Amino acid sequence: MKEIVVISGKGGTGKTSIVASFAALAEKKVLADCDVDAADLHLVLSPKIESRDDFSGGKKARIREDDCIDCGRCIEECRFEAISYPVMDSGVTADTPVINPIFCEGCGVCFRICPVEAIAFESYVNGEWYISSTRYGPMVHARLGMAEGNSGKLVTLVRQEARKIADRDGLDYVIVDGSPGIGCPVIASITGADLVVVVTEPTLSGQHDLFRVSALAAHFRIPTIVCVNKWDLNPEITEQIEIEATKRGVTAAGRVRYDNAITKAQIMKTSVVEYTDSAVSDDITAVWRNVVSAIG
Repeated sequence: MKEIVVISGKGGTGKTSIVASFAALAEKKVLADCDVDAADLHLVLSPKIESRDDFSGGKKARIREDDCIDCGRCIEECRFEAISYPVMDSGVTADTPVINPIFCEGCGVCFRICPVEAIAFESYVNGEWYISSTRYGPMVHARLGMAEGNSGKLVTLVRQEARKIADRDGLDYVIVDGSPGIGCPVIASITGADLVVVVTEPTLSGQHDLFRVSALAAHFRIPTIVCVNKWDLNPEITEQIEIEATKRGVTAAGRVRYDNAITKAQIMKTSVVEYTDSAVSDDITAVWRNVVSAIG
């Protein structure tokens, strides 16, 4: 079993569209959407959820009113200003402080310094993860709650479950739709992968972000290849990207031209290689062949 992670240095490069086409082209695979902060692969694949589970990625503090002695130490020590005395509808300030769960970062300082142990520090649900079936095969995906953190832990969980399915069913590939950028979710997406495919676009910002994310993959010693999407919008920059990438040890996986068919395929909730057999589908098919060749 080989794990292929498709990432990008920034959002909007066409990463998920490429993954959806890989899903249609690959044999014996399981899909994993690890862009849990803004998951969208399900919009193309229309998964049927077979099972769902809660995700608890951290803890939140809660004051037990009956035990609180109103010493105020928790308010003094909370650097996130998450603890305060609430003002009631009558305009009177309450005697016991409360913790705003939105502001609470789960650091646990208040829990540790409370002299009478009146603060509970409890796990809480901040997302869900799913195992689904699609017309392309099984898929593991997730949804992180609004403004929630610890997405790296959820990414790791999604990848682990996808690998379990691949091992159980004897599948050849785990194809991962990773997160954009270079932060914690990306690190969680690529660590231990067999191949990283970076999708970029022919702009100076795309070039800059490509080199940032390829440096991250190099740090973890993961083989990396690059696909330039919408390359014909700026052939000169495309050439520069491929030349400089080669110097940095990143192999060019191919180019995908700009085509309105990709947008039309998204509207129809399908991959472009299923929607049309035009030149853009040939481009993506060639990229997939290069991915398979690179991974061995």
